[in-house]
Amino acid sequence: MDRLNKGLRKVEIAVRWDPSPAGQPSTDLDLVAATYPADDPHGDPAYVVHFDSRSPDGTIYLNRDSKDGQGFGYDEVMTLELDRLDVRYARVVVGVVIQQRPAERTFVSVVNPGLRIREGYDVLAEDDFGGVLGATAATVAEFTRDGSGPWTFQPGLRGFEGDPVSFTRTMGAAHRP
Repeated sequence: MDRLNKGLRKVEIAVRWDPSPAGQPSTDLDLVAATYPADDPHGDPAYVVHFDSRSPDGTIYLNRDSKDGQGFGYDEVMTLELDRLDVRYARVVVGVVIQQRPAERTFVSVVNPGLRIREGYDVLAEDDFGGVLGATAATVAEFTRDGSGPWTFQPGLRGFEGDPVSFTRTMGAAHRP
Protein backbone atom coordinates (compact mmCIF):
# COMPACT_ATOMS: atom_id res chain seq x y z
CA MET A 1 0.00 0.00 0.00
CA ASP A 2 2.96 2.40 0.35
CA ARG A 3 2.98 2.87 -3.43
CA LEU A 4 -0.50 4.44 -3.19
CA ASN A 5 0.69 7.13 -0.75
CA LYS A 6 1.47 10.19 -2.85
CA GLY A 7 2.64 12.20 0.16
CA LEU A 8 2.55 15.96 0.18
CA ARG A 9 2.39 17.62 -3.19
CA LYS A 10 1.78 21.37 -3.03
CA VAL A 11 2.02 23.13 0.34
CA GLU A 12 1.26 26.73 1.30
CA ILE A 13 2.94 28.43 4.25
CA ALA A 14 1.34 31.69 5.35
CA VAL A 15 2.25 34.26 8.01
CA ARG A 16 0.16 37.15 9.27
CA TRP A 17 0.71 39.99 11.71
CA ASP A 18 -0.84 43.34 12.51
CA PRO A 19 0.85 46.65 11.73
CA SER A 20 2.99 48.24 14.45
CA PRO A 21 1.27 50.76 16.73
CA ALA A 22 1.27 54.39 15.58
CA GLY A 23 4.65 56.04 16.04
CA GLN A 24 6.54 52.71 16.08
CA PRO A 25 8.75 51.43 13.23
CA SER A 26 6.98 48.95 10.97
CA THR A 27 7.47 45.24 11.51
CA ASP A 28 8.56 43.09 8.56
CA LEU A 29 8.37 39.28 8.75
CA ASP A 30 9.83 37.25 5.89
CA LEU A 31 9.32 33.63 4.93
CA VAL A 32 12.47 31.76 3.86
CA ALA A 33 12.94 28.21 2.59
CA ALA A 34 16.20 26.29 2.37
CA THR A 35 16.56 23.20 0.19
CA TYR A 36 19.07 20.48 1.07
CA PRO A 37 20.58 17.79 -1.19
CA ALA A 38 19.93 14.10 -0.56
CA ASP A 39 23.66 13.39 -0.15
CA ASP A 40 23.98 15.97 2.69
CA PRO A 41 20.50 16.77 4.09
CA HIS A 42 21.89 18.52 7.19
CA GLY A 43 24.80 20.36 5.59
CA ASP A 44 24.77 23.64 3.71
CA PRO A 45 21.59 24.45 1.80
CA ALA A 46 21.70 23.99 -1.98
CA TYR A 47 19.78 27.26 -2.25
CA VAL A 48 17.62 29.59 -0.15
CA VAL A 49 14.38 31.17 -1.33
CA HIS A 50 13.28 34.49 0.20
CA PHE A 51 11.83 37.84 -0.86
CA ASP A 52 13.00 38.86 -4.33
CA SER A 53 13.97 35.26 -5.18
CA ARG A 54 12.54 31.90 -6.14
CA SER A 55 13.98 28.43 -6.58
CA PRO A 56 15.97 27.86 -9.78
CA ASP A 57 13.32 25.42 -11.06
CA GLY A 58 10.34 27.53 -9.92
CA THR A 59 9.04 24.96 -7.40
CA ILE A 60 9.35 27.27 -4.35
CA TYR A 61 8.14 30.84 -4.62
CA LEU A 62 6.73 33.72 -2.62
CA ASN A 63 3.16 34.58 -3.62
CA ARG A 64 2.75 37.55 -1.34
CA ASP A 65 5.28 39.79 0.43
CA SER A 66 4.47 42.45 3.02
CA LYS A 67 6.86 44.90 4.64
CA ASP A 68 4.46 46.14 7.33
CA GLY A 69 1.63 43.67 8.03
CA GLN A 70 -0.97 45.89 6.41
CA GLY A 71 -3.38 43.76 4.54
CA PHE A 72 -6.25 41.40 4.96
CA GLY A 73 -5.66 37.85 6.08
CA TYR A 74 -2.17 36.47 5.61
CA ASP A 75 0.55 38.98 4.72
CA GLU A 76 3.30 36.62 3.48
CA VAL A 77 2.52 33.45 1.54
CA MET A 78 5.00 30.92 0.13
CA THR A 79 4.19 27.90 -2.03
CA LEU A 80 6.27 24.72 -2.15
CA GLU A 81 5.53 22.42 -5.09
CA LEU A 82 7.18 19.42 -3.47
CA ASP A 83 5.88 16.96 -6.07
CA ARG A 84 7.91 18.82 -8.73
CA LEU A 85 11.12 19.18 -6.70
CA ASP A 86 14.01 17.25 -8.24
CA VAL A 87 14.92 13.91 -6.60
CA ARG A 88 18.40 15.23 -5.76
CA TYR A 89 16.73 17.23 -2.94
CA ALA A 90 15.61 15.36 0.17
CA ARG A 91 14.83 18.10 2.67
CA VAL A 92 13.25 21.56 2.76
CA VAL A 93 13.27 23.69 5.92
CA VAL A 94 11.02 26.75 6.14
CA GLY A 95 11.52 29.63 8.55
CA VAL A 96 10.27 33.08 9.44
CA VAL A 97 12.72 35.95 9.92
CA ILE A 98 12.01 39.31 11.54
CA GLN A 99 13.85 42.03 9.64
CA GLN A 100 15.98 43.97 12.11
CA ARG A 101 15.79 47.37 10.41
CA PRO A 102 15.11 50.03 11.55
CA ALA A 103 14.71 48.53 15.06
CA GLU A 104 15.74 45.23 16.64
CA ARG A 105 12.74 43.02 17.27
CA THR A 106 11.79 39.62 18.64
CA PHE A 107 8.45 37.82 18.32
CA VAL A 108 7.26 39.30 21.62
CA SER A 109 7.10 42.73 19.90
CA VAL A 110 5.19 41.49 16.83
CA VAL A 111 1.50 42.38 17.11
CA ASN A 112 -0.86 39.41 16.66
CA PRO A 113 1.41 37.06 14.65
CA GLY A 114 0.07 33.86 13.16
CA LEU A 115 1.23 30.93 11.05
CA ARG A 116 -0.75 28.49 8.92
CA ILE A 117 0.61 25.57 6.91
CA ARG A 118 -1.77 23.74 4.61
CA GLU A 119 -2.07 21.50 1.63
CA GLY A 120 -5.18 22.43 -0.32
CA TYR A 121 -7.87 22.90 2.31
CA ASP A 122 -6.19 20.59 4.85
CA VAL A 123 -4.51 22.58 7.61
CA LEU A 124 -1.30 20.81 8.64
CA ALA A 125 -0.29 23.24 11.40
CA GLU A 126 -1.16 26.58 12.99
CA ASP A 127 0.79 28.60 15.55
CA ASP A 128 1.03 32.05 17.15
CA PHE A 129 4.82 32.09 17.82
CA GLY A 130 4.10 32.07 21.57
CA GLY A 131 6.78 29.43 22.13
CA VAL A 132 9.57 31.57 20.65
CA LEU A 133 8.83 35.06 21.99
CA GLY A 134 12.51 35.94 22.58
CA ALA A 135 13.63 34.81 19.11
CA THR A 136 14.46 36.96 16.07
CA ALA A 137 13.67 34.07 13.68
CA ALA A 138 12.22 30.58 13.83
CA THR A 139 12.03 27.43 11.76
CA VAL A 140 8.37 26.54 11.29
CA ALA A 141 8.35 23.40 9.13
CA GLU A 142 10.51 20.64 7.78
CA PHE A 143 9.66 18.49 4.77
CA THR A 144 11.65 15.33 4.06
CA ARG A 145 11.65 12.31 1.78
CA ASP A 146 13.71 9.17 1.28
CA GLY A 147 14.95 8.81 -2.28
CA SER A 148 12.10 9.45 -4.68
CA GLY A 149 9.50 8.51 -2.06
CA PRO A 150 6.68 10.73 -0.80
CA TRP A 151 7.30 13.97 1.07
CA THR A 152 6.41 14.06 4.77
CA PHE A 153 5.89 17.01 7.11
CA GLN A 154 7.47 17.51 10.53
CA PRO A 155 5.89 20.45 12.35
CA GLY A 156 7.66 22.36 15.06
CA LEU A 157 8.62 25.86 15.96
CA ARG A 158 12.30 26.34 16.88
CA GLY A 159 13.53 29.78 17.82
CA PHE A 160 16.77 31.43 16.75
CA GLU A 161 18.50 34.49 18.16
CA GLY A 162 20.75 36.35 15.77
CA ASP A 163 20.81 38.12 12.45
CA PRO A 164 18.81 36.95 9.39
CA VAL A 165 21.90 36.04 7.34
CA SER A 166 23.20 33.71 10.07
CA PHE A 167 19.75 32.14 10.37
CA THR A 168 19.54 31.26 6.67
CA ARG A 169 22.98 29.63 6.81
CA THR A 170 22.20 27.53 9.89
CA MET A 171 18.43 27.00 9.94
CA GLY A 172 18.69 23.41 8.69
CA ALA A 173 21.58 22.41 10.93
CA ALA A 174 19.97 23.70 14.12
CA HIS A 175 17.96 20.52 14.74
CA ARG A 176 19.88 17.52 13.46
CA PRO A 177 18.21 14.18 14.21
